[in-house]
Amino acid sequence: MKLKALEKRFINTLNFCTRYIDIDDKILDLGTSNDFSIQLSEKGYKVANTKGEDLDLETDFQERYGKYDIITAIEILEHLLSPFVLLRNLPADRLIATVPLRLWFSKAYRNEEDSWDRHYHEFEDWQFDWLLEKAGWKIIESEKWTSPSSEIGIRPILRNFYPRYYAVYALRV
Repeated sequence: MKLKALEKRFINTLNFCTRYIDIDDKILDLGTSNDFSIQLSEKGYKVANTKGEDLDLETDFQERYGKYDIITAIEILEHLLSPFVLLRNLPADRLIATVPLRLWFSKAYRNEEDSWDRHYHEFEDWQFDWLLEKAGWKIIESEKWTSPSSEIGIRPILRNFYPRYYAVYALRV
């Protein structure tokens, strides 16, 4: 059943993004090639990905990648110790970002077997809004969605009612 939740997340993310991305836009998707950037490419969008560098340390994006029309940061900012520095230095004036929301009934995600696949941050919406504002972005639209689960238990049931993902479209101020 995890697949259905993942599919719903991809559908919601894709629908949110395509409202703000023109087919001719030059897109830089933060992170290495992934299911989302592949889906965008398959739909005809011009997508480039970062090369796997440590996004906490490497912030010379303009020099490294050039200028882009829009940046997508899909489920990546929560993995950074300091997303503020990255957000200040993005080589575009438009941003679409999604992050997992902090849930009161569940601890932050941590993969014991993979040192990269961990969440340093799981935001409340107001925290993420504040981070973007402080980094020089103005949120134009935001949206939340749940991560339904058909598994048995209290937490899976709560996931049907409490939003887990938060998406924003923002412009550089």
